[in-house]
Amino acid sequence: MQDQQYLKWFNTFQDQNKVLKSELSKVIIGQDDIISNVLISIFSKGHCLLVGVPGLAKTLLVQTLAKALGLQFNRIQFTPDVMPADITGSEIFNAQREFEFIKGPLFAQVVLADEINRTPPKTQSALLEAMQERQVTALGKKYKLPDPFFVLATQNPIEQEGTYPLPEAQLDRFMFQLNLDYPSFEEEFKIINGTTGNIQQEVSAVLDAQQILNFQELVRAIPVPENVIHYAIKLVQKTRIRTSAADPLAIKYLEWGAGPRASQNLILGAKCHALMHGKFSPDIEDVMAVAKPVMRHRIIINYKAESEGFTTDRLIEEWTR
Repeated sequence: MQDQQYLKWFNTFQDQNKVLKSELSKVIIGQDDIISNVLISIFSKGHCLLVGVPGLAKTLLVQTLAKALGLQFNRIQFTPDVMPADITGSEIFNAQREFEFIKGPLFAQVVLADEINRTPPKTQSALLEAMQERQVTALGKKYKLPDPFFVLATQNPIEQEGTYPLPEAQLDRFMFQLNLDYPSFEEEFKIINGTTGNIQQEVSAVLDAQQILNFQELVRAIPVPENVIHYAIKLVQKTRIRTSAADPLAIKYLEWGAGPRASQNLILGAKCHALMHGKFSPDIEDVMAVAKPVMRHRIIINYKAESEGFTTDRLIEEWTR
């Protein structure tokens, strides 16, 4: 990328990011960190998993985001009876007596996989190829998904009835896992005040598909100092309990550590986080800022950690101090 074009896209990114957040704030009250991290995931060409109890506006957030980004949107409501072909599509014998592929709801630029852990593993795994390869295969034929393509999935806490935990291989395909919490008193007052009257806020499209592709290229083009890459790798290696680089806390409290995708996503997330804060290159603080959403779903704690109150987030905090 030429320097002049780089600077132009950089300035455009700063301006559009402010307008985008302002537009989203018309409908989404609070959740500023969640919104920022979802945008980092999208501009880094990654997928995002939103975890929280029902009623925290996970679905509303994704729907509103799709409108503001000006992208084609489909919602898949996962239930125990949803089959793989219901989301990828299938071939039918049409009136011309020919096989015709009917595209499923995965063929959109933003796909909301709503309550993804309420469907059995067979259907969950149908998303793997789409998320990783950005294509689906039906009867041996490959069909390319639109570009850009994002899966923004919502998940209920696994302790709730009727949930199927996502397998580690699928969790690893999500760049971020974002945990939503209850709103504060002031935020809940604004939510109630804004949703129980006659006036409904409308969100306008701020970006389009080509601008998002440009921003994704900008993120990839940002240079990263070697010491930042070293920090990200060492942070991930601390979690690998069967290696010499393992941290004592990991050896004591983890069943399994993070793989190379964690290092990749730490750097990509740090690049975009730096961009959002007006920096031309990420530093270690940018890696630390995205460490929790990148790593919390890639490490597995053991029974000892649970009994002593050590969560994945608490361990990551210890390693990033």
